[in-house]
Amino acid sequence: MSEVAVAAERPRTAPAAVAEVVTPAGAADRLFHDAPCGYLVTTDDGCIQAVNDTFVRWSGRAREDLIGTPVGRLFPIGDRILYATHCQPMLEMVGVVAEIAVEVVTAGGARRAALLSAARTPATDDTPASVRVVIFSAHERRRYEKELLAARRAAEQSEAQRADAEAGLQHLALHDSLTGLLNRAGLTAHLDRLFAAPPDTRMGLALLFVDLDHFKAINDSLGHAAGDELIVTVARRLTASVRGSAISRLAGDEFVVLEKVRDTTEVVTVAQRLLELLNAPVTIDGIEIVPSASIGVALTEPDDTPDRLLRHADIAMYRAKSLGRNTWHLHDPLKVDPATGRLRVIGELRHGIERGELRVHYQPRIDLGTGQVHSAEALVRWQHPTRGLLSPDQFVDIAEESGLIRRLGARVLDEAVGQATRWRAAHPQRPPLEIAVNLSPRQLTDPALQSVVTEILARHRFDPALLTLEITETALMADPDAALAALSALKRLGVLLAVDDFGTGYSSFTYLKRFPVDELKIDRSFVAGLGTDTGDTAIVASCIQLAHAVGIRAVAEGVETDGQYRALVEMGCDYAQGYHFGRPVPPERFDLGSAGAVAP
Repeated sequence: MSEVAVAAERPRTAPAAVAEVVTPAGAADRLFHDAPCGYLVTTDDGCIQAVNDTFVRWSGRAREDLIGTPVGRLFPIGDRILYATHCQPMLEMVGVVAEIAVEVVTAGGARRAALLSAARTPATDDTPASVRVVIFSAHERRRYEKELLAARRAAEQSEAQRADAEAGLQHLALHDSLTGLLNRAGLTAHLDRLFAAPPDTRMGLALLFVDLDHFKAINDSLGHAAGDELIVTVARRLTASVRGSAISRLAGDEFVVLEKVRDTTEVVTVAQRLLELLNAPVTIDGIEIVPSASIGVALTEPDDTPDRLLRHADIAMYRAKSLGRNTWHLHDPLKVDPATGRLRVIGELRHGIERGELRVHYQPRIDLGTGQVHSAEALVRWQHPTRGLLSPDQFVDIAEESGLIRRLGARVLDEAVGQATRWRAAHPQRPPLEIAVNLSPRQLTDPALQSVVTEILARHRFDPALLTLEITETALMADPDAALAALSALKRLGVLLAVDDFGTGYSSFTYLKRFPVDELKIDRSFVAGLGTDTGDTAIVASCIQLAHAVGIRAVAEGVETDGQYRALVEMGCDYAQGYHFGRPVPPERFDLGSAGAVAP
């Protein structure tokens, strides 16, 4: 339950004549009790006279305890004061109170947050005055607006006695109570009518999504009443600035303007005119405020839908905010929405993993003492059905962010270990080939990683001492203690562990000694400067010495020239990989011999 109708607390004096104010009978009575919001009817002095079933269920209070009770007792003391100082004077002066944040205390003492709106019906010759207040829960507001629309349609089919209820429901359902503009449900209904017509009749329709800048700061500093006053001022200016177009207040400080234009030049003029009108100063509580807004503009396309048109304008509005606010931005239909594109890639990658579209290529790692292939590093590729073979930088980050990296990594590990097993069976005369596989940061923190590795090794009957798992230095240093626990668990399986991209992070000699690693891989950015940059040469030499000092082997990445290769041999580096020895290739093209390496 989220929409509650309540009335102001006043002295508990309920004249007998007023006490006869009750809900209509028959079908209208069912409408009263089955409304999607709780509803209370009170006398003008605040004494509850009727309450519907929805409110009884929502509050947990007995109906007999509510009837005759001052309605203010339903609120905590702070909200009683708010109602008495703000809402009650507004009811007496204009008969309407716009949305006010309150809490209602249930029978169990719990507090339920809501947005309160109130309306007073003056007395006539035949009936006494009464007060009605509606409270909407913010997160369910849209849902109940639609339910109110359904209730309105039901009221239209009923007898003439429900005419008054129908009019009230129609207003609440389709219009914002503060500004009188269309609300979200009203805008949706209006757009649905426009898009039900032939497409050519809505061409030239522009939707301008207006979002006030820094509105929260005004609310926080001057109060909600000042914020409401600014909202009303903005609504009045928008209404005066356009010619007969639909205007809506979606929620909070968000507005939508629908305007017919001849071309993009005219829509630019409209957007600029709106900004100029909104920028005019307004004085609230003696303080001059200069409103500003970010406006996103979208023009209808032949295949548009209401939701798509609104989303395009919303995207353009956020683009305007990113450009510095107090400006407008026109949506370009030729540009792909980054968020939509990312979601599409995630979906395609998920299906690609299931359909076996991943490909594992292998790059040789050379023993610099013999010049022969010592091992191979497994590198994943994605054979996309329409975009061709994609490199890791086009999908691995998305897999990491979305969590698909666990399934992707397990597939790569399984394929790499299986391929190494097949190579061993095909070439029993050569020493077993080691295989290296990368682990991502999310894989490293996965509690199931150890069991995944164990299962793959057992299924392929692969010697764990021939498997090297590579973890980047950055991933290790993100949480050293967690990394140490994960590495220790993997080490107990008998696999080898390598620190990848060494030199780019912040690890120290102390941490290197703590981690149970067997290999240090020197980042390619330092290897590239060998022989040409004295600083890079010194760093590479230091990394090799550091690795040997703690009893692990040193591997250089990104070796592309013969000079780099010779320098690494002279420095005593153990292994190397790079284009100088061979590019990553499919398994059928991998050379188990020297892979192009030169003799030591």
